[in-house]
Amino acid sequence: MGTILYTHADSFGHDPGRMHPEHPARLKAVLTALSAEEFNGLERREAPKASVEQIARAHPLDYVEAILEAVPETGERSIDGDTVMSPGTGDAILRSSGAVCAAVDAVLGGEARNAFCAMRPPGHHAEPRTPMGFCFFNQIAVGAEHARAAHGLRRVAIVDFDVHHGNGTQAIFEADGGVFYASTHQSPLFPGTGHQSERGVGNIVNVPLPPMSGSEQFRAAITEIISPALIEFQPELLMISAGFDAHIDDPLASLCLTEEDFSWVTEELMRVADLVCDGKIVSTLEGGYDLEALAESAAAHVRTLMSAA
Repeated sequence: MGTILYTHADSFGHDPGRMHPEHPARLKAVLTALSAEEFNGLERREAPKASVEQIARAHPLDYVEAILEAVPETGERSIDGDTVMSPGTGDAILRSSGAVCAAVDAVLGGEARNAFCAMRPPGHHAEPRTPMGFCFFNQIAVGAEHARAAHGLRRVAIVDFDVHHGNGTQAIFEADGGVFYASTHQSPLFPGTGHQSERGVGNIVNVPLPPMSGSEQFRAAITEIISPALIEFQPELLMISAGFDAHIDDPLASLCLTEEDFSWVTEELMRVADLVCDGKIVSTLEGGYDLEALAESAAAHVRTLMSAA
């Protein structure tokens, strides 16, 4: 069993505008990096569209329908100052959630050891009824709910190392002890959530990092706080919100990680997954806005995932 990459050309159809940081070139950079010869052994699959029913496990049905109905036929539609729709947004967000659900099926079905979903737009800021921060549907939450509904899992863990706190993922699961959510993120920074005191029902672990934090602080947060909490929770599946905007070159934040840190955290999470859930990991792309840093970091992440095969 190896690693499966899920992606789809529909992800390029979501176009929030030439000057928007979450632009289609992000995904092109990632896929170009993953086309290198060293990734020839990576199985590649097209992401299906998620059903409305799958997405409605994480978001109220009326919200799901309202978002899909809001997609413009032409031009752009601003949902808020950061979150913009184009005519291709509907298909892109359905494929993003569908990719994670398909990856869950493949990993839990024994077809792969792990999987990475190279999709856009990101999702971890999308709250139950609120799109924000470039996000419309919270695909990691949709995938976690799919794991429980379709596969009968009782405990799913999500680790989010995006530089921004995944307020949406936390909001969806903070009252649900069956899903564990842990996040490292810069603070203060958008969206302003993710304080250590936000504990949910004991299932939320936030480790805010001050601006200019680097490898030492990040690695300590993982090894001293998040990994032990994961082992205590004993998830049956480990999911990763893989944002690469904590890189030192990223223009939207001020942490100082490098691609070596993303390789390291992937290896550490794989170590924990080997202990608690037979190595089962599903990862999906979140942020990362310097194209070279994003490409190198995503490649480091996938390279490490492939090392489990």
